[in-house]
Amino acid sequence: MAEIRDIKLPMTEEDVKSLKLGEMITVSGLLFTGRSRLHIRAIEDNIYPPIDYEKINCFFHVGPVMRQEEDGEWKVVSCEPTSSIRFERYGADVVRKFKLRTLIGKTTMGPATAQALKEVGGIYLSKIGLSGNALKDQVKKVHDVYFLDELGKTECTWIYEVDHFGPFFVAMDSEGNNYFEDLAKEAESKMPEIEKDLGIPAGYDYTEVNAK
Repeated sequence: MAEIRDIKLPMTEEDVKSLKLGEMITVSGLLFTGRSRLHIRAIEDNIYPPIDYEKINCFFHVGPVMRQEEDGEWKVVSCEPTSSIRFERYGADVVRKFKLRTLIGKTTMGPATAQALKEVGGIYLSKIGLSGNALKDQVKKVHDVYFLDELGKTECTWIYEVDHFGPFFVAMDSEGNNYFEDLAKEAESKMPEIEKDLGIPAGYDYTEVNAK
């Protein structure tokens, strides 16, 4: 099994360019969280957390479950990454606005975000077979929270300090390549051979789902 590299946050442009599509890594350092409300407010209303985006340059797509202890400290109960493709409408603009080096989420994102990451020198990392309960133990400290009263614990922005967080794999590299798109093309190229082996004739029309 290949060694999993740990990359320090914030990533440098050299770090990003060294990472290959499909490579598995962990990250250590500071990141910020957000979901739909962060994207919408940042782009439509120009309202966003007042953090130093050069120092905290990793955006984690998540709506965590949080608990406040008796001493006032916040603890992560679960932080399962949320599906990133639903942020595609605003994804590219957010990447450019904050010049983000690192996005972490689930599944994939679209061509607009891939192009924006290529322009700023960033990557998108996707989860593998991880659970939010496993990831929570890699969050060493909750440093801050923004818009808690306004947006609630799920949609507000948290600042996490993480250690060997992951592993995740590089689903979009700094050249705009998309692991899932490449995988889909590979699968499509193999379909004629698979259909032949299964005795499915060429040009066979498959039944459409929900066809009337």
